Amino acid sequence: MLPSIIPLFPLPNVVLFPSVFLPLHIFEPRYQEMLADALKGDRLVGIVLLKSGRDDIEEPPPIYEVGCAGLISHAEKLEDGRSNIILRGIQRFRIITEQDGHPYRCAQIQPLPEPSTDTTRGAARHARRHLEDLLAGRLDMPGGVTVPGDMGDEDLVNTLAQYLDFEPVEKQALLERKDIISRSESLIELIEMHALTHQPPTGFQ
Repeated sequence: MLPSIIPLFPLPNVVLFPSVFLPLHIFEPRYQEMLADALKGDRLVGIVLLKSGRDDIEEPPPIYEVGCAGLISHAEKLEDGRSNIILRGIQRFRIITEQDGHPYRCAQIQPLPEPSTDTTRGAARHARRHLEDLLAGRLDMPGGVTVPGDMGDEDLVNTLAQYLDFEPVEKQALLERKDIISRSESLIELIEMHALTHQPPTGFQ
């Protein structure tokens, strides 16, 4: 269960999905402080997408209200004060209101759990077969990443949604789908749409 208030890390081109890992380089002083506070607490950081695609147009820059909380699974502090971390997506959330009083952005959030039932698991299994057919021969290209055959069906859907070469707003739309069934359907439609426009997702970003 997520806490009611979490720190936010707005990014211009990154969308985090549940159960997917995300490496990040932390260098700005305010986010170094955010990281230090998170490591002393529950190790959670909320990843949210900047609406403008950059963070120097407005202050604070606008963000999408649905994000994903990540657990800091690894943190390495460098000699110059910067850090390399790895987040593991835990759960989606919706921002209720932002909280003042911190050097970095924080928000009161509403967790967005995704049901896992026989129906959703069956849909994810069906989607996996469809996705494997659509992407056959594309994920093993130079520069790409081979998806492990033992990866769970729902994890595979979320991993493809995060790392296939889609626009950030397209990934955000996938994140906002209410469950793995609708996300799988939208992911398949997105891949097919890119294929029709002669822009198939050929590998991971």
